[in-house]
Amino acid sequence: MALFKKESVSPEIAALGELNHMTTATKIKRSTALYVFSFLAFLSVFIFAYVPMYGIVIAFQNFRASDGFFGSEWVGFAHFTRFFNSHHFWRLIRNTVAINLYGLIAAFPMPIILALAFNDLREGKFKKISQTITYAPHFISVVVFAGMIISFTSPTTGLVNNLLGIFGIDPISFLQRPELFRHVYVWTGIWQSVGWGTIIYLAALSGVDPTLHEAAIIDGATRLQRNWHINIPSILPTIVILLIMNVGSIMSTGFERIWLLQNPQNRYTSDVIATYIFEVGVLGGQFSFGAAVGLFNAAINAILLITVNKITKKVTEVGLW
Repeated sequence: MALFKKESVSPEIAALGELNHMTTATKIKRSTALYVFSFLAFLSVFIFAYVPMYGIVIAFQNFRASDGFFGSEWVGFAHFTRFFNSHHFWRLIRNTVAINLYGLIAAFPMPIILALAFNDLREGKFKKISQTITYAPHFISVVVFAGMIISFTSPTTGLVNNLLGIFGIDPISFLQRPELFRHVYVWTGIWQSVGWGTIIYLAALSGVDPTLHEAAIIDGATRLQRNWHINIPSILPTIVILLIMNVGSIMSTGFERIWLLQNPQNRYTSDVIATYIFEVGVLGGQFSFGAAVGLFNAAINAILLITVNKITKKVTEVGLW
């Protein structure tokens, strides 16, 4: 009879030990399919995202299609200087920052609040119907959505003004008044995107340990207290990551919806860098100048992204890298 019984090893531990003793070539051979798929993904990103970056050089040239990238005249920072000295510069910067900052402050908390509300609802038809209703606007085409906004806010036949008329309020020309454009743009954007934005937060909330809630209920914590002290701290890393990404794109306004809602009456507050690039660079044929303005916009976004990431990394120890 053996004095010591041989201890059994689980298959997972045995497989891990076998993997540690493999050579790199053997590991690659066993995971060939994964490497192939990873390579295809990397190749597609390289071709469609990095190779076109060479076109940035036209921002420093007087680009002519007939001369190409190598034959066009090199002008350095002339297009940047022209943009900085333009009378449009500060108005475009002000409008772009104002719309995006307003949107960030108003829109960013909405999916979090809605996700917490959905998470507290019991499974049932009401929860499913509510989620479907909030998700639906996300799938509406931008062109159709802009047409709906124009129709709803019409001072003569619009649904909004008809409802205001019931309360004795005179019709309001929402899209013809420059001071109202930002409000219309931001809040209609929230209506379209808030439901879809809850998906990530609901996924994060599904990973919260239910025993924490059970212990809090035993201690007499209310639903609001459980959300504040359990749910929000649990999804805080997700909130921080999404906040960094949103701040990093604060200079990138959704071009399509602004362009479709823009008119001569509201242009003073609706004209942003994206619409200016399209108008001057594409419609006006000034490709080099448009590329220079776009590069300036991208550089500001990159600086904001790096700065906010460093700040959040120090404060919350959560960051993109």
